Amino acid sequence: MDEIPAKPPQNGRPDDDAPGRINPKSPRESLAPEPAPPPPQRSRHVRNPIVVALNALMMILVILVIGGAGILYWGKLEFTAPGPFTEDRTVIIRTNSGLEEIATALEREGIIDEPLVFMIGVRAYQVGGKLKAGEYLVPAGASMFQVMNLLVSGKAILHPFTVPEGRTSEQIVERLREEPLLVGDITEIPPEGSLLPETYMFTRGASRASIIQRMRQAHDQALEEIWARRRADLPLKTPEELVTLASIVEKETGRADERPRVAAVFINRLRKGMRLQSDPTIIYGIVGGRGSLGRPIRRSEIDAATPYNTYQIAGLPPGPIANPGRAAMEAVAGPSNTPELYFVADGSGGHAFSATLDEHNRNVAKLRRLERAAAADRVDAADAAAVAPAAASGASPAASDASPNAAGVDLLDGMTPRDPNAPVLPPAKPE
Repeated sequence: MDEIPAKPPQNGRPDDDAPGRINPKSPRESLAPEPAPPPPQRSRHVRNPIVVALNALMMILVILVIGGAGILYWGKLEFTAPGPFTEDRTVIIRTNSGLEEIATALEREGIIDEPLVFMIGVRAYQVGGKLKAGEYLVPAGASMFQVMNLLVSGKAILHPFTVPEGRTSEQIVERLREEPLLVGDITEIPPEGSLLPETYMFTRGASRASIIQRMRQAHDQALEEIWARRRADLPLKTPEELVTLASIVEKETGRADERPRVAAVFINRLRKGMRLQSDPTIIYGIVGGRGSLGRPIRRSEIDAATPYNTYQIAGLPPGPIANPGRAAMEAVAGPSNTPELYFVADGSGGHAFSATLDEHNRNVAKLRRLERAAAADRVDAADAAAVAPAAASGASPAASDASPNAAGVDLLDGMTPRDPNAPVLPPAKPE
């Protein structure tokens, strides 16, 4: 190839741009900054409207994510922060209440102040369907998280229902009907002796029928256990007979230390074929489940034949006369080892026991003397009470006549009351 000839210098000066040529710069030019390269040409894709829209959308999403995270963080703090109340509070959650109703009830009682946060928190923990109805005692300052856990646990306030031993089924049903925290009615009186008197805890809004069911189950379980460990030589053939005798023991004495001894007396009489002669059986034969006669037993009622009158029938009555407690049933299952056949009240709240009729008659005579003395004391006390008002009033006819008002103020206003015991002198006649 032919070589390209070098470009001749212009104006007789060498070319400044010639290769290998060093162009010296002045000091000012050396210190001056070099010019920046021109910016690259913008891509046509960047200016595309779709790209612009996507960039804006991404920016919005980032802002929403950051804002949502902030809101969630704030909500978590609110959900776990102490509540707005400083004293324990009670709240009632109705049956079949939805989450919004529960949150409203909590806000109404001042337990929470952010119902929306509570609902979101409950949904976040996925326990919305596990909140239980009931009456709850919320401790002071409980957080919404703690309130949620309390409602999930179902640890509602428990109220006691106490049935004393020796009540009839009719009396127990009446007590249940008087309990205002229970709901529903009882359409049928349970069989006598089928309920176990105890204290039963229940939540507000529980049904009366459920309490009856629990009492029956408790009775059946207790009777099964007691019957299994009874003494083998008892003259009782069935668990029902044990309950019947236990009901008589329950009505005869209210003292726990006497129950095994009273049970032994009846067991001994059954072994000997003697009539039980228990006064409570007479009363039950007259009034049934009402329980109380309200007056002393008449001689005619002792002599009257009823299915329950153990003065007239041999052996046990046809069924229980009340609902005995566990202690009475255990006393019958394991009575005291004693030959005693009789007992009578001793006048001090207990009983005097005896193995022979002569000893029993002496105990009865002693009781009668105590009763007569007590009656005489009552008469003396009544007489003293009647005399006391008369003594306090002045105790003289003249005083009554002279003091027509109880305050002791004379009839003339402003005058000193006169002595009721001083004679009343007529005014002096003018001379």
